[in-house]
Amino acid sequence: MTKAVLKLISITLFCSVCCVINAAPNTPSADRAHQVNTLIGTKGAGLTSGYLYPGATYPHGMVQFTPTYFAKNAGFVVNQNSGGGCDHMGNFPTFPISGRLTASPDRIRNARFQVTDEHGHAGYYQACVNGNVSAALTVTERTGMARYVFPAASPAPSGQVGGVFAASPSPAASPAAAPSSFGTVIIGAGIAATRITEAALVLTSPRTVEGYADGGYFCGIRTPYKVYMAAEFDADAVATGTWKGDRLHPGDTFAEGESSGVYFTFDTSKQQTVHYKFAISYVSVENAKKNLRTENPNWDFDAVCQRAENAWENMLGKIDVKGGTPSRTTQFYTHLYRAFIHPSLASDVNGEYMGADFRIHHTTANYYSQLSNWDTYRTQIQLLSIIEPDVASDIVVSHQLFAEQSGGSFPRWVLANIETGIMQGDPSAILVCNAWAFGARNYDASALFDIMRRGAEVPGAKSQQEETRPHLRQYLEKGYCPASIQLEYTSADFAIGQYALYAAGDEFASWHYAATARSWKNLYNAETGWLQSRNDDGSWKPLSEDFREATYQDYFWMVPYNLKGLIDIIGGPAKAEQRLDDYFVRLDAGYGDTWFASGNEPSFHIPWVYNWVGCPWKTSQVVRRTLNEQYSDHIDGLPGNDDLGSMGAWYVWACVGLYPMIPGVAGFTVNTPIFPEVTIHLPNHDIRIKGGSERNIYTTRLLLNGQEHRSTWIPWQQLASGATLDYKTAASPDHKWGTQLPPPSYE
Repeated sequence: MTKAVLKLISITLFCSVCCVINAAPNTPSADRAHQVNTLIGTKGAGLTSGYLYPGATYPHGMVQFTPTYFAKNAGFVVNQNSGGGCDHMGNFPTFPISGRLTASPDRIRNARFQVTDEHGHAGYYQACVNGNVSAALTVTERTGMARYVFPAASPAPSGQVGGVFAASPSPAASPAAAPSSFGTVIIGAGIAATRITEAALVLTSPRTVEGYADGGYFCGIRTPYKVYMAAEFDADAVATGTWKGDRLHPGDTFAEGESSGVYFTFDTSKQQTVHYKFAISYVSVENAKKNLRTENPNWDFDAVCQRAENAWENMLGKIDVKGGTPSRTTQFYTHLYRAFIHPSLASDVNGEYMGADFRIHHTTANYYSQLSNWDTYRTQIQLLSIIEPDVASDIVVSHQLFAEQSGGSFPRWVLANIETGIMQGDPSAILVCNAWAFGARNYDASALFDIMRRGAEVPGAKSQQEETRPHLRQYLEKGYCPASIQLEYTSADFAIGQYALYAAGDEFASWHYAATARSWKNLYNAETGWLQSRNDDGSWKPLSEDFREATYQDYFWMVPYNLKGLIDIIGGPAKAEQRLDDYFVRLDAGYGDTWFASGNEPSFHIPWVYNWVGCPWKTSQVVRRTLNEQYSDHIDGLPGNDDLGSMGAWYVWACVGLYPMIPGVAGFTVNTPIFPEVTIHLPNHDIRIKGGSERNIYTTRLLLNGQEHRSTWIPWQQLASGATLDYKTAASPDHKWGTQLPPPSYE
């Protein structure tokens, strides 16, 4: 560590005093926005971490103004994914510090700034920096705003600072004997969560700055997007400058390259509270300025925060729960909040966005990015489609536009305008099929079908430089490919078949895709009794090979559209029940463990498989164990990465007792709900769910609109126009309810 950085550390620690925390705007504490605790899941190790940020964001907003999960002491950044499990984004980090800047912050994180006393709810975050500067953050869709309250006075350091020279104290003088009232805000240019080398910020006045930065990496993959920023303060700085590496450059106005940034020093004797606001754009600095002028032209922090809280209150109010414990209610609304963070807005107020072809395009709707589809197709898109079908439709159209601009085929995992190729399968096809099935249909279904078919039928079809379906030729010609990839492909093919029949009106194509979906049987090894990868010549690979982020025990159940066929092939319900019992002996598996991985997507649906083996009481039992043992309201209260709302949506479905099990099919399999009263507000109707319980976890009777409902499956059509589900529950299992009418399987 350089002497300069050590000097900066000593100054900031010396200046440390009690931090007066900003008061949040005066909003009733009982509302849903305030019931959200953004710190849940922000701590943990490895797989048992939510990888979540605590800061402020807007529903589907472009900006996430927050410390990052990966390095809390690296500044408040402008963009971050909710629960993405690899370092990423984190552009333009900023920190307020007391006093004048006397040494370069370098990469910021190695300066050992301290962030403490954190609190956050939907739309708002506050913390204390270095023990003596209070920071409050809030947002609009495309802008962020901070209120920094500096201490009344701070010691005056010696040395060259801010383009001027502070007087050096005499040997007899104590540093505290020469107090000065200054505060400094640093803003990183070539600093992010991963290494970036292309970045620049220019000081355009004593209170404004603008520039750009690139995207660095995500999970080790280059993500060369460009993000632009325009920012300003509500006061003129008395000194400004830049830094690069370990060198401070007082008075300079241009910072460029790796480990660079700018700073503004304010006379806090005149204005102890300093406001900072910025906007970003993935198109241009000019668009960032337009975003700022349009969404936040004034300096009223409380008003901006109130608008963000109101937006979240509106979103969270789409599901009203009553009768739960305070902890359960906090967890529920925190997970619902996270289900509505992504996908993120990527178009500016003028409709422009940066396309997948790296050209500027214009849309009259909203264009979205941050598409973690291998995760979100399982739980989140169904929730968005029934709650906000217009937004879900725009998300589908965003996929269409990305595909058309990037080579004609769907991506798997998009960050800004970059297809990262992360994960496997053909998840975007399933996501679109699920959106359509659950009612998000404001688009040209046939155009989306053409894109699906290209990815599923043309070997080598790409989105940017990434193949939509690696191993496709072998899959089509031989009927098998690496096991976990094939099982993702067969789910996609089944969903496409449903879409072909009901959305595109192509019955012949639906037959074709139903046939390829049945190829999961080519993976069944009768000798081992498991689904297993084959070598190119058809011989069996070792049982443990080719299961991404999971084991063969997890992926065995990845035939959600034909569970009856899967159960029959191993000898029937009794054997399947025993296999499930063995699997659920524990709930906390890592990638290589043989029990249930409650924190990873390939296992999400498996508790509900008990409904297909005639043991629905065991579904409710395992779901409740998972909610109680693997989730909590603590900062380490998640069993795995949230993955941009996937786990949040899982928690919501588990609590209300409905799970969207079958890809491309509109319907839910059930478990006992946990709240006595739930109301899901659809755009034009309500679904009311009554009778849930924390203690009585077993269903003994279910009435649907006053009529006996004996199945563990409810078609979406029976709920979409409004419905009432009335549960009768008990503390002991009823071994008969839900066993007479099996849920659907498709051969």
